Amino acid sequence: MNDVTDADFATEVLGADRPVLVEFTADWCPPCRQMAPVLRAVAVEEAERLKVVQLNVDANPETTNAYKVLSMPTFMVFRAGEPVRSMVGARPKRRLLEEISEVL
Repeated sequence: MNDVTDADFATEVLGADRPVLVEFTADWCPPCRQMAPVLRAVAVEEAERLKVVQLNVDANPETTNAYKVLSMPTFMVFRAGEPVRSMVGARPKRRLLEEISEVL
């Protein structure tokens, strides 16, 4: 699971060759820390179909504001450069996979 920034968001996420799950996260966010092992597992299990990245909202205000992210964690799935799914809040892996399955 990689970190992305304002500087490489367009390349790493919008220009990706497969759907990308972006977690908008922050160091001060306990639910974000809870999601780390879940996201690592999803990144491994779905490596063929899905790229998983994190964006630190405090360090990357441009992208955070562009997608109107207000709560952490926010998960967005991007496909072909467009956000196709958005979810707010920590969730179990099974539920996360169910929610993103329809856009993969």
